[in-house]
Amino acid sequence: MAISLQKGQKIDLTKGNAGLSELIIGLGWDPVEQSGGGFLSGLFGSKKAEFDCDASVLLLDANGKFTRKEHLIFFNNLESPCGSVIHLGDNRTGGGDGDDEQILIQLNKIPSEVHKIVFVVNIYDCQKRKQDFGMIKNAFIRVVNKANMQEITRYNLTDSYAGKTSLIVGEVYRHQGEWKFGALGESTQDTSLSELVRRYT
Repeated sequence: MAISLQKGQKIDLTKGNAGLSELIIGLGWDPVEQSGGGFLSGLFGSKKAEFDCDASVLLLDANGKFTRKEHLIFFNNLESPCGSVIHLGDNRTGGGDGDDEQILIQLNKIPSEVHKIVFVVNIYDCQKRKQDFGMIKNAFIRVVNKANMQEITRYNLTDSYAGKTSLIVGEVYRHQGEWKFGALGESTQDTSLSELVRRYT
């Protein structure tokens, strides 16, 4: 049975589970249905706005700093130099059930200088499209044991993110020789991935 986390809560991943070596991090979201109003709305129903949300991964050092451009894993750089973090690709609509984007993590391949793996989501071209995370629902991050495909933990983001254009969703991090997961759920008004990365430099 997966453990459901609230914002700010943490969970041990490897402590008491020594065989855990490969994780799937699944992230998902759905666009809120936008009603057109009036007669046409009644005739054709509501429609879903097209959202291109992008999940990205930052590999940080012991000081929580981003120090190498190769340590940003996103749709234009799908794999870390060491091969420990692999992004499985971009979903451009947020459509469908389940995970919209997935990241594979091999814990035993993560280099010693990487202490924290942070998962963020931003909206592509949010200013031009006039979109923010108040127009998204059912956002979540979950951690799955790849060996048996069992979900270990899930965090549903239930806060109001109206006016926010980037989310710092969660993190996998080292703690006393073990790996833990923390539910962050922080939001910012950064309008691009580069702005978000600058917070960690």
